[in-house]
Amino acid sequence: MKVLSIREPYASLIKEKKKRIETRSWKTSYRGELYIHASLAKLAKDAKENKELMELIKDIPLNYGKIICKCRLVDCVYMTKEFVEEIKKNKQEYLCGDYREGRYAWILEDVEPLKEMIDAKGKLSIWTYDETKD
Repeated sequence: MKVLSIREPYASLIKEKKKRIETRSWKTSYRGELYIHASLAKLAKDAKENKELMELIKDIPLNYGKIICKCRLVDCVYMTKEFVEEIKKNKQEYLCGDYREGRYAWILEDVEPLKEMIDAKGKLSIWTYDETKD
């Protein structure tokens, strides 16, 4: 299974369907089923200090070191000034990502929380989880 590791609270915001775009500095040609892994990294200081973001996750348990949901990666969009201006109209989505020109918006659809989360260490980039090795 293909997996993307994402820091909390962003991984859980995807799982809870409060975030549908993952922002990255790099593009991918991969399309298809993708599992979301909540990385082991603790909440970043800037996330903790963002009151609006903390309000979005106040009733959501955060998960660290676990594959928590699956989705479909359907597109990878280069962020132009126009794209960023359009995203700004959706305050919640804009709050949940790094929307700067020149970055990439990974469009996620069909998010399904896993019934049983999977313990995993995580890796950089899109990686493959091998159930026989963990």
